[in-house]
Amino acid sequence: MELEIDSTEDFGLEAYRSLFEEVMFDIGKLPTIEKARVSLNPHVPLFIFSVRFKSATADKTIGDIANVRTDEGNAHITVTDERYAPNILEELWRRYGRNAVTQQTRFDIDVAGAIGKEVEDIVISSGEDNAREMLGALWRSMPEGIKNRHTYIGGRVITVVATEELLLPEMLEAGLKVHEAMGGGS
Repeated sequence: MELEIDSTEDFGLEAYRSLFEEVMFDIGKLPTIEKARVSLNPHVPLFIFSVRFKSATADKTIGDIANVRTDEGNAHITVTDERYAPNILEELWRRYGRNAVTQQTRFDIDVAGAIGKEVEDIVISSGEDNAREMLGALWRSMPEGIKNRHTYIGGRVITVVATEELLLPEMLEAGLKVHEAMGGGS
């Protein structure tokens, strides 16, 4: 991930860089980010956080994050992205019942009576959920006490403009400029 941080103060820039990266890593979003830009102006106060995803936030299916095969009337799933394992189990239990789903190991799951192609097409995380998770991560990265926020979402970019004061037109304009520079459109 490419991370740009600009600030009206040099104090704390490296600490903020670490904080931002840790928050994104902790919630599993760091691998999905192509570029992030953080603008800090504590004197105004104005904070602009913008993230461009590596790809559009689309629905994730079991087939996107696991290998699935059918053998003797059962579907065998090998999870390749551990972050989604709980979502997979939850959805399989909901669709097939707990008795039909057996977790052999942390990454291997069998589903009795399931067809591999049907299992591959099960949506376990929507693009909207991914965008909402990223928005929550951006909010957690911001200084405490931020009361007013405005969000721009377009294409693969999410930008949040935030302040402790009233959101003034020039603040929103500054956020929109960052959003557009990141490729989010107007």
